[in-house]
Amino acid sequence: MTRLSQSVDHVSELLKDADLAADATVRELLTETTRRRSLDLSDLPAEEQAALIANRTQQLQPSTEDLAERITAAGREGRSFVAKFGIDPTGAEVHLGHSVPMLLLSRFQRMGHQVVFIVGDMTAKIGDPSGRSDERPALTDEDIARNLATYREQVSPFFDFERAQFRHNGDWLRQFTLPQLIEITGKIPASMALQREDFRTRLDSGHGLSLAELLYSVVMALDSVETQCDLEVGGLDQFLNMQMCRKVMDICGQTPELVVATSLIEGTDGSGAKMSKSQGNYVPLTAPPGEIFGKLMSVPDRLVEPYFRTLSEWLDSELALTSDRITAGTLHPMDLKKVLAGEVTAAIHGVDAAMQAREEFVARFSKRTFGDVEDLPSVTDLEQSLADVVKNLGFAKSNGEVRRLAQQNGLRLVVEADGDQDQVQLAVDDTHTPLARLLKDKLDAQAGDFYLKAGRKLARITTS
Repeated sequence: MTRLSQSVDHVSELLKDADLAADATVRELLTETTRRRSLDLSDLPAEEQAALIANRTQQLQPSTEDLAERITAAGREGRSFVAKFGIDPTGAEVHLGHSVPMLLLSRFQRMGHQVVFIVGDMTAKIGDPSGRSDERPALTDEDIARNLATYREQVSPFFDFERAQFRHNGDWLRQFTLPQLIEITGKIPASMALQREDFRTRLDSGHGLSLAELLYSVVMALDSVETQCDLEVGGLDQFLNMQMCRKVMDICGQTPELVVATSLIEGTDGSGAKMSKSQGNYVPLTAPPGEIFGKLMSVPDRLVEPYFRTLSEWLDSELALTSDRITAGTLHPMDLKKVLAGEVTAAIHGVDAAMQAREEFVARFSKRTFGDVEDLPSVTDLEQSLADVVKNLGFAKSNGEVRRLAQQNGLRLVVEADGDQDQVQLAVDDTHTPLARLLKDKLDAQAGDFYLKAGRKLARITTS
């Protein structure tokens, strides 16, 4: 019996009939599933390793069988199987959407293979054009240095950097010469880049498309050549870029890498758009435990299973057990969502922090006893507009975010007295009104303790 199968047996017993609303059960479950994130998987044969990876991919090229054979061949040749992942520091925050391919990459490390994590300090100067309708703003060296300053720290929950490589592609791309680039690009048909639908759409609509953007995938491919990697992991939006990596490696006389493309996780707002900073529907890895837990609790119920598949180490057999229980009425969907929120929070901050976030969430939103929560921020300046209050609390970054909260019915005034609550929904037009006026107009003559809710966040209003 492998170490993974032992873990699955333990979790499956809990999922079959244990009370997943009970804190003790959830703690035991999270302890085991979090331990699995660092579980040694080197006892899995190559075929099972390949199947475990393939089960969480949207595309695996050429095939699962080729992956198993490549792993076996590396062992036969007495060398490390090399898997890589790259990310451009076009922003300062890494979020859960980025962690989907990183989770698969961490599996390769735990299988005993060599993992290379590449930060594209040079490719960030171009900016990945995948899926974009216009050119990215140019980044300065100072912008890039500031953005990548904490990348290693942010992704450390997923990797053991005592064994993994953490590299900047500028270290080799700055040494690359024009004759070398001409030699490679001379063997790549222009149609290979122009077959991309996003490029054709931009050209057809009259938007700009620079030569640098056309070359982005070629420059990215040089990372694969430098590392002589066996496999590259990336989001599904990187699939065509990774195809170019295979082409360039072949031109350079290397065996083309295998390509693993993962799902693009939908954002927390449930709009259907992928998780991204530009949409504001993301969860940063730097967020505190309570914020991560709360944002996961805010996602639509339909995203719970896809989030489990992309953000956890749960297997399909384990997810099937929870689906059967929900269908049978022995597991409430809200209890499963709390397990999901705890799972993701524990992956980044540990089980103790996840359980504390769970307790705080229950105290704030399930038991409806806001007065029992001691660490709430407080609002004392009631002459501020509602928008300014929300921004000053850090619950939103801009007036636009405040308006979106109101449009999504996420802004509410709450009065609590003798264990009872009354909540009043606030509209977009209310965001410009002073808080004192809103309290008078919306909750006039009501006595008790007053609170402001913004999405899943809560603040105490001090009226005296």
